[in-house]
Amino acid sequence: MNNTIYQPFKNFDFKYRNCFLSGDTFSTPIVEIPILPQWLLDVANYSGEEQIKLLDESIRSYNSLKVPVNEEVLKYFIAPLEEKIASAFAIGYTAVSILDEVDLFRWIGKFMYGLLYVEMHAAVKQQQISEDGINMSQGLMHKFGNLHTMIQGIYTSVVFEDFTPWSIVVLPLDQADTPFSFRDEINTLTFSLKLKDFAIIAILQDNGTNKRYHQEILDQIGTTPLSEQQIEELTARFYYSAYLFNRLPEYAILPVEGAIYVDAMPLRGTLNKALFDHWQHKTYAQVLQDFWKPWGHTLFEIIKDPTNPISYFTPPSLPEN
Repeated sequence: MNNTIYQPFKNFDFKYRNCFLSGDTFSTPIVEIPILPQWLLDVANYSGEEQIKLLDESIRSYNSLKVPVNEEVLKYFIAPLEEKIASAFAIGYTAVSILDEVDLFRWIGKFMYGLLYVEMHAAVKQQQISEDGINMSQGLMHKFGNLHTMIQGIYTSVVFEDFTPWSIVVLPLDQADTPFSFRDEINTLTFSLKLKDFAIIAILQDNGTNKRYHQEILDQIGTTPLSEQQIEELTARFYYSAYLFNRLPEYAILPVEGAIYVDAMPLRGTLNKALFDHWQHKTYAQVLQDFWKPWGHTLFEIIKDPTNPISYFTPPSLPEN
């Protein structure tokens, strides 16, 4: 094993030849593993034939979404992480809520990067066919490259210097048998999941800023189990604030003696404006309408009072409009 940092975005290494996580760091054979592990399909009562639409509009089954991984990385690093998460998910909120956040970050990051790998593979293939450039901004590739560097902590030492790059909240639900579901928004690296009696909301590259932004409502909730409408409302707030977050976090990344040290640059930088663009209740209501589809709330109903969108929280504790 060498000490260099594997950076797949430098040469677009998305061709299923090297390990998606470690590149050619290890010499054992490459195998392909599903992005949604079998234990998660089992606990969700999924067959794996359920379908998902990718960014290129293609429709794929969950079982067909696979990434290449080195056998050694799979056996000694990925499998133990999966076992830890699977064991906690099997128990529910009491176990998930005490998981080390870095383990949740790595597991969610691996999942989201796995989806991104599949998307990038399709984009690289398309580029080879059309000879056009890959349609992705430098800022996004920079962000995704940083995520990949950080989740290499699954198999090697990655040290965050006095900060955490994520916002993660684990919340109790008042229904003990909530069906499995998840959402993700790749551009903002936002992810949410519901299962049994717990929910997870995660933003993987904001240095904890979104969690602080919503601290008032999080303090108000505490450990009170949330209704279906409440967890969807809270999740909508995080997805919207992730969209409003107007910084591209920068990091100093340094490999030293087999470890990767990551230090966060100040988010404020030379900009005088706030870290978040202005919260607009009207735009938030449009996001909320999508999350509240099962209950049929119309946009007119949600924003009937433009200064006070309806809420299942008392008080609503919304950010200022």
